[in-house]
Amino acid sequence: MFRTVVITLPRFIPDEARLISALLTGGRADVVHIRKPEAAISEVETLLLSIPQVFHCRLALHDHFSLAVKYHLSGVHTNSRNPLPPRGFLGSVSRSCHSLEEVSRLKRDYDFVSLSPVFDSISKAGYLSSFSVEQLRQAHEAGIIDEKVYALGGVTFSLLPEVRSIGFGGAMILGDAWPRDNISS
Repeated sequence: MFRTVVITLPRFIPDEARLISALLTGGRADVVHIRKPEAAISEVETLLLSIPQVFHCRLALHDHFSLAVKYHLSGVHTNSRNPLPPRGFLGSVSRSCHSLEEVSRLKRDYDFVSLSPVFDSISKAGYLSSFSVEQLRQAHEAGIIDEKVYALGGVTFSLLPEVRSIGFGGAMILGDAWPRDNISS
């Protein structure tokens, strides 16, 4: 089953809890990843408490993993800042990857991994795709890209059919999910 994950902007934006709820209610996102790398734990907790509890099972964190345990969130997304899930966490654990070699090496250890940048980034100026569509298709044929690999980087809602056709198991959307006046590099 192909899944769509939306990642929050790194800074807080007006009406963010309502926008997250709308993404989940409207079917545009299966899961929302809250990524606030410079935010204090209290700020992330305030955001979580502003989102209706019914959606907590569809939220994941990139930082402050203890909140994922406290609020029974669906997952945590590990990275170089936070390489390990919290002790006793039973939800989904995912990981960022930036090369096909990393994907090959790490995907068996996680519920899914993201591969980026698949397309030119919308939210990060100068962050260009590292792969051609043909390379990605070949990686799928070789069994590297499969249902456990999600495309990230420049993915838009309109590109979801192409991402699915390449063989990814899901897509992670950042820039295209938020009001344009909130996007900056």
